[in-house]
Parts: sequence; C-alpha cells; structure tokens
Amino acid sequence: MDILLSILFLFTENTDVGKAIGAGIAMGLGGIGPAIAIGMLVGKAMEALGRNPEARASIQTNMILGVAFAEAIGIYALLTALIIAFVI
Repeated sequence: MDILLSILFLFTENTDVGKAIGAGIAMGLGGIGPAIAIGMLVGKAMEALGRNPEARASIQTNMILGVAFAEAIGIYALLTALIIAFVI
C-alpha cells in the first residue's frame, strides 16, 4: 500500500512523470497493432506466393500497400506519444 501511495504522491507532485508514462503507454499499445498486422500480412503473402508463384507481382504490390497502411497507424501512435510528452 505504501508503494501505491508513493506513486500517487509522485503523480500529484510532478506532472512530467505522468506525461512520460502516458507517452510510453501510447507508443507501446500503438506499436503492438501494426506489428501484429504486418506479421500476419506478410505471412499470408508468403503462403499465397508458395501456392501460386505466378501471381508474385500482384501479391507483392498488395502486400506493400497493406504494410504501408499498417505502418501509418504506428506513425500516428508515435505522433500521439510526442504530443503527450511535449505539448500537453
């Protein structure tokens, strides 16, 4: 219980700690989704290439587009974390 009270006191005394923790959580949770999505996307693309190697160009184009969209979500999480850390 003493640890919980000391953490609560730390947050009330210094708002920079809360900002740092909030930015870290935003970036951590915002990075998990794109990482899982990219892993699944590339895995399925490799399965499709294994079944039908002739469709390489079409599969590769769609895979790169999907990776770009998934990575954009990670970039949004980074921007959110930077806003939390330095602006708010």
